[in-house]
Amino acid sequence: MRDHLRPLRFYGWVIGGVGFVVNMLFGAMMFHAFGTYVVLLREDFGWSATSFSLAFALMRIESGLLGPIEGWAIDRFGPRAIMRVGVVLFSIGLIGLSFINSLFGFYIVFLVMALGSALGAFLPISVAIVNWFDRRRAAALTLLSLGFSAGGLIQPLIVGGLEYYGWRQMSLMMGLLVLVVGLPLAQLVLHHPESHGYLPDGDSPEEHARRNSGREEIEFTARQALRTRAFWMISLGQSASLLVFGAVSVHFVAYMTETLEMTKGAAAGIIALMTLMTVIGQLVFGGLLGDHVNKLLVIVLAMFAHTVALLILAFGMSTAWVAAFAIINGLAMGTRGPLMQALRAEYFGRRSFGTIMGFSSLVMMFGIVIGPLVAGLSYDMLGEYRPGFILLAVLSALGSVFFMLTKPPAVPAAT
Repeated sequence: MRDHLRPLRFYGWVIGGVGFVVNMLFGAMMFHAFGTYVVLLREDFGWSATSFSLAFALMRIESGLLGPIEGWAIDRFGPRAIMRVGVVLFSIGLIGLSFINSLFGFYIVFLVMALGSALGAFLPISVAIVNWFDRRRAAALTLLSLGFSAGGLIQPLIVGGLEYYGWRQMSLMMGLLVLVVGLPLAQLVLHHPESHGYLPDGDSPEEHARRNSGREEIEFTARQALRTRAFWMISLGQSASLLVFGAVSVHFVAYMTETLEMTKGAAAGIIALMTLMTVIGQLVFGGLLGDHVNKLLVIVLAMFAHTVALLILAFGMSTAWVAAFAIINGLAMGTRGPLMQALRAEYFGRRSFGTIMGFSSLVMMFGIVIGPLVAGLSYDMLGEYRPGFILLAVLSALGSVFFMLTKPPAVPAAT
Protein backbone atom coordinates (compact mmCIF):
# COMPACT_ATOMS: atom_id res chain seq x y z
CA MET A 1 0.00 0.00 0.00
CA ARG A 2 2.86 2.38 0.79
CA ASP A 3 4.29 2.00 -2.72
CA HIS A 4 0.86 2.65 -4.13
CA LEU A 5 0.56 5.89 -2.13
CA ARG A 6 4.07 7.21 -2.88
CA PRO A 7 3.25 8.89 -6.21
CA LEU A 8 0.65 11.06 -4.50
CA ARG A 9 1.70 14.32 -2.85
CA PHE A 10 -0.36 13.54 0.23
CA TYR A 11 -2.96 10.83 0.39
CA GLY A 12 -5.05 12.68 2.94
CA TRP A 13 -6.43 14.87 0.16
CA VAL A 14 -7.55 11.75 -1.70
CA ILE A 15 -9.61 10.82 1.36
CA GLY A 16 -10.99 14.35 1.39
CA GLY A 17 -11.92 13.97 -2.29
CA VAL A 18 -13.70 10.70 -1.57
CA GLY A 19 -15.60 12.43 1.22
CA PHE A 20 -16.62 15.17 -1.20
CA VAL A 21 -18.10 12.74 -3.73
CA VAL A 22 -19.81 10.45 -1.19
CA ASN A 23 -21.29 13.35 0.76
CA MET A 24 -22.50 14.89 -2.50
CA LEU A 25 -24.32 11.69 -3.45
CA PHE A 26 -25.83 11.06 -0.02
CA GLY A 27 -26.75 14.71 0.47
CA ALA A 28 -28.34 15.11 -2.96
CA MET A 29 -30.32 11.89 -2.84
CA MET A 30 -31.61 12.10 0.72
CA PHE A 31 -31.29 15.32 2.70
CA HIS A 32 -31.57 17.92 -0.05
CA ALA A 33 -34.19 15.88 -1.93
CA PHE A 34 -36.31 15.20 1.15
CA GLY A 35 -38.32 18.41 0.81
CA THR A 36 -39.19 17.56 -2.80
CA TYR A 37 -40.23 14.04 -1.79
CA VAL A 38 -42.51 15.64 0.82
CA VAL A 39 -44.33 17.57 -1.91
CA LEU A 40 -44.55 14.65 -4.36
CA LEU A 41 -45.63 12.04 -1.81
CA ARG A 42 -48.17 14.41 -0.30
CA GLU A 43 -49.65 14.86 -3.78
CA ASP A 44 -49.84 11.09 -4.31
CA PHE A 45 -50.87 9.91 -0.83
CA GLY A 46 -52.23 12.98 0.97
CA TRP A 47 -50.06 12.48 4.09
CA SER A 48 -49.85 15.34 6.61
CA ALA A 49 -46.87 17.62 7.19
CA THR A 50 -46.41 16.14 10.66
CA SER A 51 -46.16 12.61 9.22
CA PHE A 52 -43.12 13.68 7.21
CA SER A 53 -41.67 15.45 10.24
CA LEU A 54 -42.05 12.19 12.16
CA ALA A 55 -40.25 10.27 9.41
CA PHE A 56 -37.36 12.73 9.54
CA ALA A 57 -37.39 12.58 13.35
CA LEU A 58 -37.24 8.77 13.34
CA MET A 59 -34.28 8.88 10.99
CA ARG A 60 -32.35 11.22 13.22
CA ILE A 61 -33.29 9.41 16.43
CA GLU A 62 -32.00 6.18 14.93
CA SER A 63 -28.75 7.81 13.84
CA GLY A 64 -28.34 9.53 17.19
CA LEU A 65 -28.93 6.41 19.27
CA LEU A 66 -26.50 4.43 17.12
CA GLY A 67 -23.90 7.20 17.25
CA PRO A 68 -21.83 5.91 20.20
CA ILE A 69 -21.82 2.36 18.79
CA GLU A 70 -20.92 3.62 15.32
CA GLY A 71 -18.17 5.86 16.67
CA TRP A 72 -16.67 3.00 18.68
CA ALA A 73 -16.88 0.69 15.66
CA ILE A 74 -15.09 3.23 13.45
CA ASP A 75 -12.31 3.68 16.00
CA ARG A 76 -12.08 -0.11 16.43
CA PHE A 77 -12.46 -1.46 12.87
CA GLY A 78 -11.64 1.56 10.75
CA PRO A 79 -13.84 3.80 8.59
CA ARG A 80 -13.52 1.74 5.40
CA ALA A 81 -15.30 -1.34 6.78
CA ILE A 82 -18.12 0.73 8.27
CA MET A 83 -18.54 2.73 5.05
CA ARG A 84 -19.03 -0.41 2.96
CA VAL A 85 -21.94 -1.48 5.15
CA GLY A 86 -23.43 2.00 5.01
CA VAL A 87 -23.26 2.29 1.22
CA VAL A 88 -25.07 -1.04 0.78
CA LEU A 89 -27.80 -0.09 3.27
CA PHE A 90 -28.31 3.34 1.73
CA SER A 91 -28.66 1.76 -1.71
CA ILE A 92 -31.18 -0.79 -0.40
CA GLY A 93 -33.21 2.03 1.18
CA LEU A 94 -33.36 4.06 -2.02
CA ILE A 95 -34.36 1.03 -4.08
CA GLY A 96 -36.98 0.11 -1.47
CA LEU A 97 -38.38 3.64 -1.65
CA SER A 98 -39.38 3.03 -5.27
CA PHE A 99 -41.78 0.26 -4.14
CA ILE A 100 -43.56 1.82 -1.14
CA ASN A 101 -47.35 2.19 -1.04
CA SER A 102 -48.00 3.07 2.61
CA LEU A 103 -46.80 5.47 5.28
CA PHE A 104 -45.44 2.53 7.28
CA GLY A 105 -43.40 1.40 4.27
CA PHE A 106 -42.14 4.94 3.84
CA TYR A 107 -40.95 4.98 7.46
CA ILE A 108 -39.17 1.64 7.09
CA VAL A 109 -37.19 2.55 3.97
CA PHE A 110 -36.20 5.93 5.38
CA LEU A 111 -34.94 4.27 8.54
CA VAL A 112 -32.79 2.01 6.36
CA MET A 113 -31.57 5.04 4.41
CA ALA A 114 -30.82 6.89 7.64
CA LEU A 115 -28.76 3.97 8.95
CA GLY A 116 -26.92 3.72 5.64
CA SER A 117 -26.24 7.45 5.60
CA ALA A 118 -24.91 7.40 9.17
CA LEU A 119 -22.58 4.48 8.48
CA GLY A 120 -21.59 5.34 4.94
CA ALA A 121 -20.77 9.01 4.79
CA PHE A 122 -20.08 11.84 7.20
CA LEU A 123 -18.78 10.32 10.45
CA PRO A 124 -16.45 7.62 9.03
CA ILE A 125 -14.78 10.05 6.65
CA SER A 126 -14.62 12.75 9.35
CA VAL A 127 -12.72 10.34 11.59
CA ALA A 128 -10.28 9.55 8.79
CA ILE A 129 -9.73 13.24 8.01
CA VAL A 130 -9.16 14.11 11.68
CA ASN A 131 -6.48 11.40 11.78
CA TRP A 132 -4.79 12.45 8.53
CA PHE A 133 -4.73 16.21 9.20
CA ASP A 134 -3.69 18.53 11.99
CA ARG A 135 -2.66 21.99 10.76
CA ARG A 136 -4.98 21.81 7.72
CA ARG A 137 -7.81 19.99 9.47
CA ALA A 138 -10.44 22.72 9.03
CA ALA A 139 -9.62 22.97 5.33
CA ALA A 140 -9.89 19.19 4.86
CA LEU A 141 -13.18 19.03 6.78
CA THR A 142 -14.39 21.86 4.56
CA LEU A 143 -13.80 19.69 1.51
CA LEU A 144 -16.04 17.08 3.11
CA SER A 145 -18.73 19.67 3.82
CA LEU A 146 -18.46 21.07 0.30
CA GLY A 147 -19.55 17.68 -1.00
CA PHE A 148 -22.79 17.95 0.96
CA SER A 149 -23.28 21.46 -0.42
CA ALA A 150 -22.61 20.27 -3.95
CA GLY A 151 -25.50 17.89 -3.45
CA GLY A 152 -27.69 20.94 -2.99
CA LEU A 153 -26.31 22.67 -6.08
CA ILE A 154 -27.37 19.74 -8.26
CA GLN A 155 -30.90 19.75 -6.82
CA PRO A 156 -32.38 21.25 -10.01
CA LEU A 157 -31.16 18.08 -11.77
CA ILE A 158 -32.60 15.82 -9.05
CA VAL A 159 -35.91 17.69 -9.07
CA GLY A 160 -36.01 17.52 -12.86
CA GLY A 161 -35.41 13.77 -12.73
CA LEU A 162 -38.09 13.28 -10.08
CA GLU A 163 -40.62 15.17 -12.18
CA TYR A 164 -39.62 13.62 -15.53
CA TYR A 165 -39.12 9.98 -14.51
CA GLY A 166 -41.34 9.99 -11.42
CA TRP A 167 -40.15 9.52 -7.86
CA ARG A 168 -40.32 5.71 -8.04
CA GLN A 169 -38.10 5.23 -11.06
CA MET A 170 -35.73 8.00 -9.98
CA SER A 171 -35.30 6.41 -6.54
CA LEU A 172 -34.47 3.07 -8.15
CA MET A 173 -31.87 4.61 -10.46
CA MET A 174 -30.27 6.59 -7.63
CA GLY A 175 -30.06 3.49 -5.44
CA LEU A 176 -28.16 1.61 -8.12
CA LEU A 177 -25.87 4.59 -8.75
CA VAL A 178 -24.93 4.78 -5.05
CA LEU A 179 -23.94 1.11 -5.06
CA VAL A 180 -21.83 1.34 -8.22
CA VAL A 181 -20.01 4.51 -7.19
CA GLY A 182 -19.95 4.24 -3.40
CA LEU A 183 -18.36 0.84 -2.85
CA PRO A 184 -15.18 1.50 -4.89
CA LEU A 185 -14.77 4.89 -3.21
CA ALA A 186 -15.10 3.37 0.27
CA GLN A 187 -12.06 1.21 -0.47
CA LEU A 188 -9.90 4.34 -0.70
CA VAL A 189 -10.60 5.56 2.85
CA LEU A 190 -7.74 4.65 5.18
CA HIS A 191 -7.73 5.07 8.95
CA HIS A 192 -4.31 6.24 10.17
CA PRO A 193 -1.53 7.87 8.11
CA GLU A 194 1.19 6.27 10.24
CA SER A 195 0.09 2.80 9.09
CA HIS A 196 0.91 3.77 5.50
CA GLY A 197 4.19 5.63 5.91
CA TYR A 198 2.78 9.11 6.43
CA LEU A 199 2.48 11.64 9.23
CA PRO A 200 -0.45 14.08 9.62
CA ASP A 201 -0.52 16.81 6.95
CA GLY A 202 2.14 14.91 5.00
CA ASP A 203 4.95 16.32 7.16
CA SER A 204 8.36 14.72 7.18
CA PRO A 205 9.56 13.27 10.51
CA GLU A 206 11.78 16.32 10.97
CA GLU A 207 8.93 18.74 10.26
CA HIS A 208 6.60 16.81 12.56
CA ALA A 209 9.12 16.86 15.40
CA ARG A 210 9.83 20.58 14.95
CA ARG A 211 6.16 21.59 14.78
CA ASN A 212 5.24 19.56 17.86
CA SER A 213 8.26 20.44 19.96
CA GLY A 214 7.04 21.62 23.35
CA ARG A 215 3.44 21.10 22.33
CA GLU A 216 1.25 19.25 24.82
CA GLU A 217 -0.36 16.20 23.22
CA ILE A 218 -4.14 16.16 23.48
CA GLU A 219 -5.63 12.67 23.47
CA PHE A 220 -8.92 12.43 25.39
CA THR A 221 -10.75 9.17 25.81
CA ALA A 222 -14.51 9.30 25.35
CA ARG A 223 -15.04 8.97 29.10
CA GLN A 224 -12.68 11.87 29.80
CA ALA A 225 -14.35 14.04 27.16
CA LEU A 226 -17.80 13.39 28.60
CA ARG A 227 -16.64 14.83 31.93
CA THR A 228 -15.77 18.21 30.42
CA ARG A 229 -18.02 21.24 30.04
CA ALA A 230 -16.64 21.80 26.55
CA PHE A 231 -18.10 18.50 25.31
CA TRP A 232 -21.61 19.41 26.46
CA MET A 233 -21.51 23.04 25.33
CA ILE A 234 -20.29 22.11 21.83
CA SER A 235 -22.84 19.30 21.54
CA LEU A 236 -25.74 21.46 22.75
CA GLY A 237 -24.65 24.33 20.52
CA GLN A 238 -24.45 22.10 17.47
CA SER A 239 -27.85 20.65 18.37
CA ALA A 240 -29.28 24.18 18.33
CA SER A 241 -27.82 24.78 14.88
CA LEU A 242 -29.49 21.60 13.61
CA LEU A 243 -32.93 22.95 14.59
CA VAL A 244 -32.70 25.15 11.51
CA PHE A 245 -31.20 22.49 9.27
CA GLY A 246 -33.87 19.94 10.15
CA ALA A 247 -36.81 22.30 9.68
CA VAL A 248 -35.47 23.56 6.35
CA SER A 249 -34.70 20.05 5.08
CA VAL A 250 -38.26 18.87 5.65
CA HIS A 251 -40.52 21.91 5.21
CA PHE A 252 -38.77 24.62 3.21
CA VAL A 253 -39.86 23.38 -0.23
CA ALA A 254 -43.43 22.86 1.00
CA TYR A 255 -43.44 26.35 2.52
CA MET A 256 -42.32 27.92 -0.75
CA THR A 257 -44.62 25.92 -3.01
CA GLU A 258 -47.75 25.85 -0.81
CA THR A 259 -47.65 29.00 1.33
CA LEU A 260 -45.85 31.29 -1.12
CA GLU A 261 -47.21 29.46 -4.21
CA MET A 262 -43.83 29.24 -5.93
CA THR A 263 -43.22 26.58 -8.58
CA LYS A 264 -41.07 23.56 -7.73
CA GLY A 265 -38.46 24.85 -10.17
CA ALA A 266 -38.35 28.26 -8.48
CA ALA A 267 -38.11 26.57 -5.08
CA ALA A 268 -35.22 24.47 -6.35
CA GLY A 269 -33.55 27.69 -7.48
CA ILE A 270 -33.84 29.14 -3.95
CA ILE A 271 -32.36 25.93 -2.54
CA ALA A 272 -29.50 26.26 -5.03
CA LEU A 273 -28.96 29.88 -3.93
CA MET A 274 -28.81 28.83 -0.27
CA THR A 275 -26.39 26.07 -1.16
CA LEU A 276 -24.20 28.47 -3.12
CA MET A 277 -24.03 30.72 -0.05
CA THR A 278 -23.17 27.66 2.05
CA VAL A 279 -20.29 26.93 -0.31
CA ILE A 280 -19.03 30.51 -0.03
CA GLY A 281 -19.15 30.29 3.77
CA GLN A 282 -17.29 26.99 3.68
CA LEU A 283 -14.61 28.24 1.31
CA VAL A 284 -13.96 31.49 3.16
CA PHE A 285 -14.22 30.42 6.80
CA GLY A 286 -13.33 26.77 6.35
CA GLY A 287 -10.93 26.41 3.47
CA LEU A 288 -9.17 29.80 3.59
CA LEU A 289 -9.47 31.08 7.15
CA GLY A 290 -10.68 28.11 9.18
CA ASP A 291 -7.25 27.14 10.51
CA HIS A 292 -6.31 30.75 11.32
CA VAL A 293 -9.39 32.38 12.91
CA ASN A 294 -10.88 32.34 16.40
CA LYS A 295 -13.21 29.41 15.77
CA LEU A 296 -15.43 30.06 18.77
CA LEU A 297 -16.08 33.70 17.87
CA VAL A 298 -16.96 32.89 14.28
CA ILE A 299 -19.28 30.06 15.37
CA VAL A 300 -21.11 32.40 17.80
CA LEU A 301 -21.68 34.93 15.02
CA ALA A 302 -22.90 32.19 12.66
CA MET A 303 -25.40 30.96 15.24
CA PHE A 304 -26.74 34.49 15.65
CA ALA A 305 -27.11 34.70 11.86
CA HIS A 306 -29.25 31.53 11.92
CA THR A 307 -31.65 33.27 14.32
CA VAL A 308 -31.88 36.38 12.16
CA ALA A 309 -32.47 34.26 9.06
CA LEU A 310 -35.35 32.34 10.66
CA LEU A 311 -37.04 35.57 11.75
CA ILE A 312 -36.76 36.85 8.18
CA LEU A 313 -38.36 33.64 6.94
CA ALA A 314 -41.16 33.95 9.51
CA PHE A 315 -42.15 37.52 8.64
CA GLY A 316 -41.07 37.88 5.01
CA MET A 317 -43.84 36.67 2.72
CA SER A 318 -42.25 37.32 -0.67
CA THR A 319 -39.63 35.76 -2.93
CA ALA A 320 -37.17 38.55 -2.10
CA TRP A 321 -37.41 37.84 1.65
CA VAL A 322 -37.05 34.11 1.06
CA ALA A 323 -33.94 34.82 -1.00
CA ALA A 324 -32.57 36.94 1.86
CA PHE A 325 -33.17 34.03 4.23
CA ALA A 326 -31.37 31.69 1.81
CA ILE A 327 -28.33 33.98 1.63
CA ILE A 328 -27.96 34.57 5.39
CA ASN A 329 -28.80 31.03 6.46
CA GLY A 330 -26.56 29.51 3.79
CA LEU A 331 -23.57 31.63 4.82
CA ALA A 332 -24.14 30.77 8.49
CA MET A 333 -24.49 27.06 7.78
CA GLY A 334 -21.36 26.94 5.63
CA THR A 335 -19.34 28.92 8.15
CA ARG A 336 -20.16 27.02 11.33
CA GLY A 337 -20.20 23.43 9.92
CA PRO A 338 -16.48 22.69 9.40
CA LEU A 339 -15.43 24.87 12.33
CA MET A 340 -17.52 22.92 14.85
CA GLN A 341 -15.89 19.67 13.80
CA ALA A 342 -12.41 21.21 13.80
CA LEU A 343 -13.01 22.73 17.24
CA ARG A 344 -14.06 19.36 18.67
CA ALA A 345 -10.92 17.69 17.26
CA GLU A 346 -8.76 20.57 18.52
CA TYR A 347 -10.12 20.21 22.04
CA PHE A 348 -10.18 16.41 22.33
CA GLY A 349 -7.57 15.06 19.89
CA ARG A 350 -7.83 12.19 17.43
CA ARG A 351 -7.35 9.11 19.62
CA SER A 352 -11.08 8.54 20.25
CA PHE A 353 -12.61 11.13 17.94
CA GLY A 354 -15.12 8.70 16.42
CA THR A 355 -16.46 7.61 19.79
CA ILE A 356 -16.55 11.18 21.13
CA MET A 357 -18.40 12.33 18.02
CA GLY A 358 -20.77 9.39 18.35
CA PHE A 359 -21.73 10.41 21.89
CA SER A 360 -22.13 13.99 20.69
CA SER A 361 -24.67 12.76 18.15
CA LEU A 362 -26.90 11.62 21.01
CA VAL A 363 -27.20 15.24 22.08
CA MET A 364 -27.26 16.71 18.59
CA MET A 365 -30.16 14.53 17.45
CA PHE A 366 -32.58 16.51 19.64
CA GLY A 367 -32.08 19.60 17.51
CA ILE A 368 -32.57 17.90 14.17
CA VAL A 369 -35.62 16.03 15.52
CA ILE A 370 -37.30 18.98 17.26
CA GLY A 371 -36.85 21.40 14.35
CA PRO A 372 -39.02 19.57 11.78
CA LEU A 373 -41.61 18.57 14.41
CA VAL A 374 -42.09 22.16 15.60
CA ALA A 375 -42.52 23.42 12.03
CA GLY A 376 -44.81 20.53 11.03
CA LEU A 377 -47.06 20.82 14.09
CA SER A 378 -47.27 24.57 13.57
CA TYR A 379 -48.58 24.05 10.05
CA ASP A 380 -50.97 21.20 10.87
CA MET A 381 -52.44 22.78 14.01
CA LEU A 382 -52.35 26.49 13.18
CA GLY A 383 -52.42 26.41 9.38
CA GLU A 384 -49.14 28.29 8.96
CA TYR A 385 -45.42 27.87 9.52
CA ARG A 386 -44.75 31.32 11.03
CA PRO A 387 -45.27 30.47 14.76
CA GLY A 388 -43.02 27.42 14.37
CA PHE A 389 -40.30 29.45 12.66
CA ILE A 390 -40.40 32.09 15.42
CA LEU A 391 -40.08 29.47 18.16
CA LEU A 392 -37.18 27.83 16.32
CA ALA A 393 -35.46 31.21 15.98
CA VAL A 394 -35.60 31.64 19.76
CA LEU A 395 -34.32 28.12 20.38
CA SER A 396 -31.50 28.48 17.85
CA ALA A 397 -30.36 31.66 19.61
CA LEU A 398 -29.47 29.44 22.57
CA GLY A 399 -26.71 27.99 20.41
CA SER A 400 -24.81 31.26 20.61
CA VAL A 401 -25.06 31.14 24.41
CA PHE A 402 -23.77 27.57 24.58
CA PHE A 403 -20.71 28.44 22.52
CA MET A 404 -20.10 31.60 24.56
CA LEU A 405 -19.84 29.31 27.60
CA THR A 406 -17.32 27.00 25.89
CA LYS A 407 -13.63 27.02 26.80
CA PRO A 408 -10.77 24.56 26.12
CA PRO A 409 -10.82 21.64 28.57
CA ALA A 410 -7.87 20.87 30.81
CA VAL A 411 -5.69 18.17 29.26
CA PRO A 412 -6.09 14.95 31.26
CA ALA A 413 -3.08 13.38 32.94
CA ALA A 414 -1.42 10.63 30.92
CA THR A 415 -2.47 7.09 31.88
